[in-house]
Amino acid sequence: MTSDGGALLAASGPSGAAAELTDLQAETAAGAISTYTVEEGDTISSIAATYGISVNTIYWANNLNRKSKLKIGQTLVILPITSVQHKVVKGDTIAKIAKLYSGNVDEIVAYNGLEDGKLTVGDTVIIPDGEMPAAPLPAKVVNRLVNRDSGPDIAGYYLRPVLGCHKTQGIHGHNGIDLGCPIGTPLRAAAPGIVIVASVGGWGGGYGNYIVIKHPNGTQTVYGHLSRVDVRVGDPVDRGQYIGATGNTGKSTGPHLHFEVRGARNPF
Repeated sequence: MTSDGGALLAASGPSGAAAELTDLQAETAAGAISTYTVEEGDTISSIAATYGISVNTIYWANNLNRKSKLKIGQTLVILPITSVQHKVVKGDTIAKIAKLYSGNVDEIVAYNGLEDGKLTVGDTVIIPDGEMPAAPLPAKVVNRLVNRDSGPDIAGYYLRPVLGCHKTQGIHGHNGIDLGCPIGTPLRAAAPGIVIVASVGGWGGGYGNYIVIKHPNGTQTVYGHLSRVDVRVGDPVDRGQYIGATGNTGKSTGPHLHFEVRGARNPF
């Protein structure tokens, strides 16, 4: 099945369940990760403007800094990081800013290059995945927001990517969950598709070593904090194919797999 744009859509899941998404859902899968190949004349600023993101988002996702130079043909990962900005005032600390916007100290430090911990009054600090302060919500509303599903429920389409592991954290971040696993636990592709990111080394936007697979129905799955990546960009993978091993890289407090489904409900 093809959409108007030519994207392949699965007519049914492996168990016969409906797997197709509407063209709009396929093309606007929530939080889809993109890749961009640098062309002559490109700058980080121009690429950021094209995608409607900050230059810091590109630095963050590709282990770059303000002194980094782009090369023609270089592939950049475009993570749709949600963030808020804060203008530093007298008395601010990184911990205070993180608490104010429900952010993470380590992410703020890495994202803004604040390893020395120094803040300058008047500077702007980016808080990845931060939230603007708001009036407290009733507990029932908070619970409903925290447990919200992201996209349609595609029953039976996704395979559990690891065996013998237990869930240590429910839905958080970009529709992800954490599955506690010993380092080196074999990792399987949750559904058939094409590898669009196979990142090894560096912070990886907090994911450490990670893999992103784009599936025929327009969704994506993300596998973070890996100890080993056994696929390359452009590789086709089958449902259940071994693609790497779990680990403890990036922003990780212990060995586990961070598993996301972008564009559909995370079934696990």
